[in-house]
Amino acid sequence: MYIPAHFAETRPEELHRIIREHPLGMLVTHGDIGLDADHIPMELDSDVGTHGTLIGHVARANTLWQRCPTGTPVMIVFRGADAYISPNWYPSKHETHRQVPTWNYEVVHAHGTITVHDDERFTRRVVAQLTRRNEATEPKPWKMGDSESEFINSMLRNIVGIEIAITSLVGKVKLSQNREVRDRLNAADTLDARGQTALAHAMRKAG
Repeated sequence: MYIPAHFAETRPEELHRIIREHPLGMLVTHGDIGLDADHIPMELDSDVGTHGTLIGHVARANTLWQRCPTGTPVMIVFRGADAYISPNWYPSKHETHRQVPTWNYEVVHAHGTITVHDDERFTRRVVAQLTRRNEATEPKPWKMGDSESEFINSMLRNIVGIEIAITSLVGKVKLSQNREVRDRLNAADTLDARGQTALAHAMRKAG
């Protein structure tokens, strides 16, 4: 990934924040069939390993867990907030007319090695953790105990767990840091007014 120095994000806490707030990872693999990508909700445990550990699951019918046995190197892409930026949002544009359109975004590439867990105990833990996090804001959070045991057991038999030990994290946050402060802040205000609050907040913190 091309990363100019002013867009580089190296703070572990910020990289972990992007992953936690945007947990649908794009798991990129390379094998006999060439490049492939699967989109998988992941749970980050930042306390395990040097850079953290990711866990998730895939359908048993998905050949990923067979094509990529334990020890296979993989990359997971987590896309954070993003939006189009019009040059009209920059006050300096109306003075010099020397601005062009762009796209601002946050992204993290997590590199690591995969471990396949084809066992019910692991998959049950993964489902429980993912459910607990994603149901947390519901008035009455769903839990596995809401369904009959046999139904849940049959669902668990149809998935395979995966665990990724992160070996490196590469982050890029393109938030108009290379523009004048007034341009960056006015663009953030425009995004805020249009409902893009997450990216607007990130842009205000940048620079």
